[in-house]
Amino acid sequence: VCATTMKPLVVAFVAILSFKGVVGFLNTAAPSFGLARRAPTVSRFHAKKKKKVNGSDGINGKAINGDSKTVNGASKKINGEAKGVNGESPLGGNYEYLVGILGDLHIDPRKMEDYEEGRNHWLPIFEEAKNDHGNVALVSLGDLGESKNCNHNPQNPFELYAGTTQCHEAAAEYLSSFGVPYEVIGGNHDLEGIDEFKTDAANLRVFLEKHNKPTPQFCREVADKVLLVGLCSTKFRDAQYTSHEVIIDCQQIAWFEDLLKSKPAEDGWKIFVFTHAPPNGSGLRVLQENHVINGCCWLNHSNERECRKFIELVREHRCIKAWFSGHFHLGQDYQDSITFPTIDPSEGPYPNRGSCVFAQTSVMRGGASRDGRQQSRLLRGNKNGFEICTVDHQKGGKIRLDATITYKDDSHEVGVYAHEDEAYDHDDYFKVYTPQFNDDGYICEAEDLDQCLITDDCPVDQDTRCWWKLSCGRVLGMLNGMLLEYDKSTLAPLGLVVSADELVGKNIAVIDSGIEECEINFDDVGMEGADCANEGDLDNSREQAVIMYDEENNITVIQPNEDGSYWRKIVRNKIARMKERRREKAAIEFAQEVLGEKADSAPKKVISSWGPYTSTSGVAKTTGVVGLTKKEIA
Repeated sequence: VCATTMKPLVVAFVAILSFKGVVGFLNTAAPSFGLARRAPTVSRFHAKKKKKVNGSDGINGKAINGDSKTVNGASKKINGEAKGVNGESPLGGNYEYLVGILGDLHIDPRKMEDYEEGRNHWLPIFEEAKNDHGNVALVSLGDLGESKNCNHNPQNPFELYAGTTQCHEAAAEYLSSFGVPYEVIGGNHDLEGIDEFKTDAANLRVFLEKHNKPTPQFCREVADKVLLVGLCSTKFRDAQYTSHEVIIDCQQIAWFEDLLKSKPAEDGWKIFVFTHAPPNGSGLRVLQENHVINGCCWLNHSNERECRKFIELVREHRCIKAWFSGHFHLGQDYQDSITFPTIDPSEGPYPNRGSCVFAQTSVMRGGASRDGRQQSRLLRGNKNGFEICTVDHQKGGKIRLDATITYKDDSHEVGVYAHEDEAYDHDDYFKVYTPQFNDDGYICEAEDLDQCLITDDCPVDQDTRCWWKLSCGRVLGMLNGMLLEYDKSTLAPLGLVVSADELVGKNIAVIDSGIEECEINFDDVGMEGADCANEGDLDNSREQAVIMYDEENNITVIQPNEDGSYWRKIVRNKIARMKERRREKAAIEFAQEVLGEKADSAPKKVISSWGPYTSTSGVAKTTGVVGLTKKEIA
């Protein structure tokens, strides 16, 4: 099948085909745990007339008491009465709680204008909500500081601001200035204080202390049986691969699962989850290319079992009604920034997303945006359902209704998109198409035939789009000239297998590689019968090889990793790469001082050799070998 003639892959969820469509949700249940308690502080970021804030206190925290005033003396409602697709709000405009959700802040203390303006957009929204019902909270999705030197430490002009004590103090002061209780979770940059702290544990202690958090995770009851639950990334230096993977530790995962079991949907519980990165299986498809190919796109991305755990919990526990994440620095105007569940669990594992809506959150500061948009999320609801809105910081804090979800009962909902896609320009970032079984790009023979020519003598180019399943269950596909691996359950992209500079212009085939008949080799002492080790094991009885070949019949075998996966875990954590660069710098100095090389030629004389890795780069740009497999792309 030559995929260059195919239509674009079918979109992964039904509602996207008709953006105003209605999607029915599904059902399940399940049956605790101590919940974090924390109150906010008041800071200099408050407006001139400070109000005393009596914050929410843990699971029983409710109203924010204080004098609520209208903006500029006007009596009109800031929140308004949101209209649905048919012009009427299914929730009646009578909200019982309101939550402000801030994406990656990346505070730069030299550039506070956007933060101050963004806060000013939120203050009247919170004031009105406090006056109406009092059930108000603010959630920050992490990545609090800029990952650059911000002229903040005269003693160390090279220190990164993110993750430092100064950073967390400034972030705590800023988040406290909204006048409502706030919760915060750690992102992939919040333990990046590598010059100040030697260990992740020491960095995490300061993060928790400055934000008055007893635990990395949080749980807050914002209204009756309505929980806000957050999970925090706790690894940076200790990350096995890239330090920018968002890793939820096993203790938090166990805590989260116990909590879900104790708050079943049939008892009326509604849970909203907050993490820095989204889980695998969320269906969010407006992604940054570097997050996908470097293995830091999804929660616990590099650990196959843990990576899939979160969507399994969503599928099992219908009390999870929505899941908010940031990480990608992309706006909320795209239809792929909110996804609904699509099929009944009885129809199969794909793409069952339980009863959960997934929502991507943009950024507040212009300098942190990757598509020019500056937006936050607003969550508001009552016993009948909830609404997900955008607060647009480029439009004076204008509130736009994005989706309305109404409850039919404890385990069934109906979701409605409130508007057409407002922007669909994907030129500046990676648009990941999620495969769907039996779509135009699916090559069904690859898992069954002895020999399957994937591209069928139509060499791969940038427009080639197709995917296939191997007999072992692994899923591979081509997009933008690259070969990617996809999760076999959710079909979410996992990572880069072969980069475009190595693949474009070549063909791909899947061939049988197992022996036809098992014969024990008695001549190879110590290995007798090794070839027959998996004989009788149906899961391992058939082997396949994925190969690519060029017009001169040069063949490259694409070997899987030891765990059977194919995507290349190329990037290690930042500390390892930093040490490697220091060794290279020392070698360059040696070349100059001892060997007499000139300053401009010394760096060219130094190369590195180590393990399976081929670069000190923090970005996996290529899998090709210069002079052997790399090819320039026009």
